[in-house]
Amino acid sequence: MKYSPHKYQTYATNFILEHPIAAVFLEMGLGKSVITLTAIFDLCLDSFEIGKVLVIAPLRVARDTWPAEINKWEHLKGLNYSMAIGTEQERLAALKKPASIYLINRENVDWLVNKSGVPFIFDMVVIDELSSFKSYGAKRFKSLLKVRPLAKRIIGLTGTPSSNSLMDLWAEFRILDMGVRLGRYITHYRSSLFTPDKRNQQMVFSYKPLPGAENAIYRLISDITISMKSVDFLKMPECVINEVPVYLSEKEQSVYEGFREEMVLELAGEEIDAMNAAVLSNKLLQMANGAIYDEEKKAHFIHDRKLDALEDLIEGANGKPVLIAYWYNHDLVRIKAKLKVREIKTSKDIEDWNNGDIPVAVIHPASAGHGLNLQSGGSTLIWFGLTWSLELYQQTNARLWRQGQNETVVIHHIIAKSTIDEDVMRALKRKEKTQSDLINAVKVNLRKARDNV
Repeated sequence: MKYSPHKYQTYATNFILEHPIAAVFLEMGLGKSVITLTAIFDLCLDSFEIGKVLVIAPLRVARDTWPAEINKWEHLKGLNYSMAIGTEQERLAALKKPASIYLINRENVDWLVNKSGVPFIFDMVVIDELSSFKSYGAKRFKSLLKVRPLAKRIIGLTGTPSSNSLMDLWAEFRILDMGVRLGRYITHYRSSLFTPDKRNQQMVFSYKPLPGAENAIYRLISDITISMKSVDFLKMPECVINEVPVYLSEKEQSVYEGFREEMVLELAGEEIDAMNAAVLSNKLLQMANGAIYDEEKKAHFIHDRKLDALEDLIEGANGKPVLIAYWYNHDLVRIKAKLKVREIKTSKDIEDWNNGDIPVAVIHPASAGHGLNLQSGGSTLIWFGLTWSLELYQQTNARLWRQGQNETVVIHHIIAKSTIDEDVMRALKRKEKTQSDLINAVKVNLRKARDNV
C-alpha cells in the first residue's frame, strides 16, 4: 500500500529523526508504528546512521502489529525484521538472523540482557508502550537500564504516559534520558515535586504533586516530547459512553455489605497496608461482578445481575457484533455458560473478528489491550467488569474507537450500583483528567511549528 502521510505523521517522523531521544505520546489510531518505521527506514537504509534496531512491545503487538505494518507499506520495502518471540531456541535463532529490526516482547527483556548470552548490539531501541516501563522495581526496567548507554538512539511510544499519576513518568524518562530531566533517583523526584497524600502512620500509599509541580514536570520534558490527540488530527467516529446500572437484591446487597464491613473490621485491629487494601478492593470488585474466589481459588456465586444486563445489551445490538471486556476468570466462565462467545486470543481470532465472522467476542484488557486493530469487526464494546488501570481501560476502548472505524462506537459499562464499581468509574475519570493535562501541555501545534520554519 502506498503511504500518503498526514502532516502530523510527517512532523512526528521528523521529530524522531531530529531527536536521538524522543518521547512520542500518540493517542491510539494515529499510526505510531508507521511513523516510527518511516524514521527507522531513513536511519537504517538512507543515512546509514543505525545498524540494528530493537523494538520492545507487548507480545501480540510484537508478533502481529509490527510485522503487518512493515509488510503493508510500499515505502518500507527492503526493511527486514526478525521476531525474537517463542521458545528460547526460537528466540536465539531469531537474534542470530541478519536483520535491521529485531522484535521482542517486553517479558523477555530481562532474558535478552541477562540470560541469552547474546551481546547487546542494538544502537537504537524503540519501546512500544513506554508506560509498561513505569515500574522502576521491575526486572524489565532494571535490565534495559543496564544496557541503555549502549544505544545511541531511543524512542518511547505510548498514548497513556501517566496512566495512574505523574509519578509514573520518572521511570519512563529515566530509561529514555538516563535521568537528565527528572533526576537519577526516584527519591529526589518524589521529595522535590510531590507530597504524601494517602498514608497510614509511617506508610505512604500515594503522593500528590506540589503546587506548580505539574507545569514544572511538563517544562522539564518538553524538549524531547511531543504529544498528539486523535481528535485533533483525525476525523474520529462518534463515541457514545453509556453506563448501564444494575441493582442487587436486598439479600445480595446485604451479602456484599456484610463482607465489606467484616473485612474492614478485621483489618481495623492492624495497620491497613496497601496489600490489604488491594485485597479488599479485589474481592469487592469480584462480588460486584457476581462471584468471589475463596482461598482455594474456588468461585462462589452471588448474583447474575450483570449477566442479565449483558444478555439484554447483546439482544439490543440487533445482530451487530459485540466485544465484551471481562476481568476475572469466573466472569469468563459464567459468560460462556450463558452465551455463545469466542475469546480473542490468537491471530486467527483477530482475523475472524475483523472479517465479521464472530458475533460475540470476549477480550481480557491485560492480554489484548495494546496495539490490536479490531475496528473492522464491530463498534460495540461492553465492560462487564471494570479495571482500576486507566491505561488498560483506554487501550481497550481504542481497539474499536480509532481511525478506520466507520460506525458510531458505543461503549457500555455495566455498573453494580452501591458497590465499588461506582468508585472505579470515578477514579478512571479523575485519572483521565490528569493524563489529559499532561498531553495538552506538550501537544503539538502544527500551525505554530509550520510558522516557525
